[in-house]
Amino acid sequence: MRQEPTLSWMVKCACVAAALLLACGLATARFGSALQQPAVITRDGSLVTLTRYVREPTPDIVLVGSSVTWRLKEEYFSLPRVRNLALAGGSPVTGLEIVAGQASLPRVVLIETNILSREADRALTEAFSGGARADALLLRPVRTAVAAYETWNHAARDAVQARAGHDRLLSQPPDTFDSKIYLDRAREQMNDGDPTAPARANAVRIRRVIDDLQRRGSQVFLMHVPFAPEIEDTRLVRTTREIASEAFPDRALWLRVEPPMGELRWADGVHLDERSALIVVRVMESILAARDGTRR
Repeated sequence: MRQEPTLSWMVKCACVAAALLLACGLATARFGSALQQPAVITRDGSLVTLTRYVREPTPDIVLVGSSVTWRLKEEYFSLPRVRNLALAGGSPVTGLEIVAGQASLPRVVLIETNILSREADRALTEAFSGGARADALLLRPVRTAVAAYETWNHAARDAVQARAGHDRLLSQPPDTFDSKIYLDRAREQMNDGDPTAPARANAVRIRRVIDDLQRRGSQVFLMHVPFAPEIEDTRLVRTTREIASEAFPDRALWLRVEPPMGELRWADGVHLDERSALIVVRVMESILAARDGTRR
C-alpha cells in the first residue's frame, strides 16, 4: 500500500527531469555553441564588459586590444565617457568589429597594434554585433548576477578623489620589483613562432573596419603600447610592427604614445604596472587633446 505514493513520486521526478532535458535541448538547438561560450569568457570579464557596452549609451572614446591595453583602466582616464573593450587573451579585431557592428558609434576609437596574431572571437562578434540580443547568451539568474556586478563594480566614483589618488601614485618612484624571471619567460615565448600570416590577415581586416568607421564619422587611431626594451626586440613585436607600418603608412592615423621609458615598469615585460599605465594614459590624453579628438 505504501509503494503507490513512492511510485507516484518517482514518476513525477522522472517527468520533471525529462522536461528539463527537453528545455535544455531546445535552448541548445536555438542558440547553438553560443550558450557554451559564457563559461569561458566570463572568467576574464569579457562578457560583462561587452554586455555593459551594448546596454549603455555610446561612449565618446573606445579602446580595443588585448590584455596589453586592458591594463589601461577606464578609471585612469580624466576624460569622461571612456570604455575599454580590450579583451585579456584576445584580439583587437574582436572589439573593433563589435564597435563597428553597433548602429551608434563612438567619436574616437583607439586600436592597439601590439598583438595582431590572434584570431577574432567569432562567437563574441556574432553575439554583440548587428543589434543581436546579447541577453540570449545568459539565462535569467546569470543576467541578474551580471547586472548586480555591473552596479557594484561601476558605481559612480568621486572624480576629484580618484584624480588625487592617481596623482599620489604618480608622485612615488617606480617600482623596484625584480621581474627578470617573468621577463625571460615572456621573451622566450615571443621569439617562438612566426606571426606573419595571421598578423597580415588581421591588418587587412582592421583596414576594412577602419574605412567603415571613418566613413560613418568616427575618428580612428592606431597605437602601440610600450613594452619593456627586451620585449620590443623580440621576433613577434618586430614582425608585427613592420606589418602594421606597412599596412597603415599614414602617420596621421597613428597615436604616437611615447612616455618617458625610464619611468615605466612591467610585471613581466609585457603588461604595465598600475603607475606605468597611469603615465601612458596621461600621455594618450594629452595627444588626444592636442588633436582635438575628444570634443564634439
